[in-house]
Amino acid sequence: MSKKRTSSQKPAGKQDDGNLTLADALGDSVLSKLKQAKTELSQKAAQEEEEKKQRAIRERQEREANKSFAELLDEYDGPARKD
Repeated sequence: MSKKRTSSQKPAGKQDDGNLTLADALGDSVLSKLKQAKTELSQKAAQEEEEKKQRAIRERQEREANKSFAELLDEYDGPARKD
């Protein structure tokens, strides 16, 4: 009769030398909450960056729309004149 081999596989993600990793110490629920918070913060930062760009575009358009005739004339004559 053959002997049965015992499986000595170690669970994935666990270290066999007795040291705990941060992920092991925190637990799955806390780790998933931290990952979710990280993604939310990165999405918020991206949204704020997009709003900042849109605000700059609006301000530039408003300045362009509010230019006086003299400013527009200076811009028009400026690059064309080479005296």
